[in-house]
Amino acid sequence: MANLTVKKQVLKPFTLKAKKIMEKYLAKVEVDISDYTFAANYIWLANSSGFYAVINKCFCLFVMTGGELTMLLPPLGKKKNTTKAIIKCFGIMNANNSSPYYARIDYVQSSMLEEFIKDTDEGESIFEMLEHYLVEKKLVDYVYNVESLIKLNGNNYHTKRTEINKFVKSYPEHMIETLDTTKHKEGILNLFNKWVSDRVKYMPKEEAEVFLEGIHQERHAIKQMLKHYEQLGLIGLVIYIDDEIKGFTVGEQINADTATVIIEKTDFEILGCAQYIFREFSKNLQEHFGINYINVGDDMGFENLRKVKMSYRPYRLVPKYTIYQK
Repeated sequence: MANLTVKKQVLKPFTLKAKKIMEKYLAKVEVDISDYTFAANYIWLANSSGFYAVINKCFCLFVMTGGELTMLLPPLGKKKNTTKAIIKCFGIMNANNSSPYYARIDYVQSSMLEEFIKDTDEGESIFEMLEHYLVEKKLVDYVYNVESLIKLNGNNYHTKRTEINKFVKSYPEHMIETLDTTKHKEGILNLFNKWVSDRVKYMPKEEAEVFLEGIHQERHAIKQMLKHYEQLGLIGLVIYIDDEIKGFTVGEQINADTATVIIEKTDFEILGCAQYIFREFSKNLQEHFGINYINVGDDMGFENLRKVKMSYRPYRLVPKYTIYQK
């Protein structure tokens, strides 16, 4: 993969070699948003589309889509350096893009946003900054208390307990194993193929066509996850029923007491499997990694996914913003 040079700024390909560099700068910021990890971005980025540079002492991650540059994250670094870095990054995107309207910075957490819109070193006021930039609240990350996910106490979790109990009763011979890519790769890919087939089966034709267009990226992400599992420092479980993998979940630790779920899939025909593996993953994270909170990411704007994530009664919702140019 070749470097990309824009406005005399060299942007390097976002490969595994960037892991140590990105994590060095991640250590300078306090975050519990699921998007702020190397693994999550590396897994989901398509081949050859990610680029990075260190700008004004900040790690800056860009993505190229249809020839236009955007940023997947705000510049990562000490707060005193981020505002200048943001302005420089918009300059780079503008120099590359066919229109300034394409330039944007996604997944900006509120603390970084506050730093950006307050008075700058150049004396520019908040009103002058917002004259040039538009800040829009987008999605929220759903963060849960691990203890609540394990115990599932109270009426709010009655349905979850019932589904898990039915699963355990229906499949007493099920087995949970720590994910091993050598042993489990084929079974995970087979389950994913079945999951896609089952989803399409019950969709209207027009919805299925849109769904299949996006499934290529998810298949790529799972293959990336399996190929670089150990290097990325991931944590995962699989569930077996009758010698077949019927569910898997993969996540990572994002700070001292918070972990995130990156990818999870279960067989639709196995009722209660999704609820059961989520609880077991929560137990595993608490017991072996001392995790107190789990961030399951956002709902991508899908109403059904929002309902599922809200049904687990989030401990908190973490807003994420996008910065545009006016």
